[in-house]
Amino acid sequence: MSTPSHVPSAHAAMTARARGALLILCGAIFLEGIDVAMLNVALPAIRAELGLSTTTLSAVVSSYVLGYAGFMLLGGRAADIFGKRRVFLFALAAFIIFSGLGGFATEGWMLLTARFVTGVASAFMTPAGLALITTIFPEGPQRNKAVLIYAGTAAGGFSLGLVAGGLLAAIDWRWVFFAPVAFASLIFILTPRLIGDDNQRELGQRFDMVGAIILTGAMLSATYGVTRLENPAKGLNWTLAIFAASAILWIAFIATQRKVRMPLVRLGILHSRSLVRANLGALFFAGSFFGFQFLVSLYLQELMGWTSIQTSLALLAIGADAILAPTVTPWLINRFGNIKVIFGGMLLAAFSYGWFLQVSLDWTYAAMFPSMILLGLAFSLAYGPLTILATDGIDESEQGLASGLVNTAFQFGAALGLSAASAIGVLALGAETAADARLEALRLALLIPVAATLIGLAVTATGLRRSRRTAHG
Repeated sequence: MSTPSHVPSAHAAMTARARGALLILCGAIFLEGIDVAMLNVALPAIRAELGLSTTTLSAVVSSYVLGYAGFMLLGGRAADIFGKRRVFLFALAAFIIFSGLGGFATEGWMLLTARFVTGVASAFMTPAGLALITTIFPEGPQRNKAVLIYAGTAAGGFSLGLVAGGLLAAIDWRWVFFAPVAFASLIFILTPRLIGDDNQRELGQRFDMVGAIILTGAMLSATYGVTRLENPAKGLNWTLAIFAASAILWIAFIATQRKVRMPLVRLGILHSRSLVRANLGALFFAGSFFGFQFLVSLYLQELMGWTSIQTSLALLAIGADAILAPTVTPWLINRFGNIKVIFGGMLLAAFSYGWFLQVSLDWTYAAMFPSMILLGLAFSLAYGPLTILATDGIDESEQGLASGLVNTAFQFGAALGLSAASAIGVLALGAETAADARLEALRLALLIPVAATLIGLAVTATGLRRSRRTAHG
């Protein structure tokens, strides 16, 4: 397949237009990261003004995850079929509208609706953005550098969002919704000027609507089942029934994809061992990372009595990957390869979580800092290379699908990690429970990130063994 004229060769210097496109796409993933982080910090202020129950407040977060994870695969495939830039702009417009509506919410249901649709918009925008990067930049060092800058920007957005959310919420929580609107509007204006139309859609290509409906139902029910695990009081039987319904829909989806002439998801893409390994690694790494961050926030605010701003600043050390990912990680990948770098990242994460198991009620920040900085290093070594591994060797016509798959793995992993940590019983322990008992529950829940990372290490190790066999073959 010949290289399109607008795509530079793997060893050519990055053009000014390519740098501009990367800047826009990094801005979009920065926007997604800062939006999520700011809302998480602003939740207490939102509850205070709108008088939301704990269940509704939790649903504000879950509704976004439901829309995001539920539509991610569909969003990635839509980018392949209808055009990556077209889908990116359409999703960005929806993000602007509904994020703005969230800022005007006066009732809980208005906020829930706005967050769900914003999540759906992100589910189309994120894989389309990553697919544009993997299409604009050729496979090899240039694409690796672009993806790692992209990954570092995503992490930087989340880290900065923790602080910005606390500052904006102190003024008025509605700015947590209005600020992303202003930033997204700028990206929307600049995108057509810096990113060319990929003209992906073919007039004769049909969209598998039946498959799209079944897939969306399967993803939504699976995600909803995961979010229900956070609150065991919702009823285990109903949760199991939801998972059963999701399984039935997945079976139906696979059956339809085998029969249709132009499937929504070509099942043959799963024959790529590196893609499957990267997606499994992403799922367990994200689960451990977000579960740990959630537990640390609980420890600092509920057991140590820290404010949201103090907690945000304490977690900033994890944001070191925003600097390391685009600078140190590319050199390591060129020197050792993706698999070894990912393995090293997961190993550092395991050390980070293991160190924090020593947590006590009189810990100083100096005692917990090694965990924070090690986790920042781990994220810089694992997140970007996992994304590269998941999209390497995939045809340009399926880059959106591959991007959707790996982003879905990250999102499902995050939801599973949070739900598993909650299910252990940390949240179930009331404020009246003795601090020592709550600390023991926290330590028990911290085993979830440790276990998830060890599984991720085992999955990655299969790639190490395969690379050694190839080298000696």
